[in-house]
Amino acid sequence: MKLPRDISARELANLLTRYGYLVTRQTGSHLRLTTQIGGEHHLTIPAHSSLRVGTLSVILNEVAQHLKQDKSDLIRELLG
Repeated sequence: MKLPRDISARELANLLTRYGYLVTRQTGSHLRLTTQIGGEHHLTIPAHSSLRVGTLSVILNEVAQHLKQDKSDLIRELLG
């Protein structure tokens, strides 16, 4: 599945709440998300109005690794 070119950091943060990620703080132009599901895990994402495809791919890869899930399945669940 092709990654969207117009997803914002806030939209992604809202989508990741399905997996227990919550915004724990914002420092400057970055959001810090944390989940306790499957052990504590932190993500830092840039608070841009449109995330670059490579940045989005790396973030989703980190989430998939933490959840021990295939990245393509995660993308389908979140964005499909």
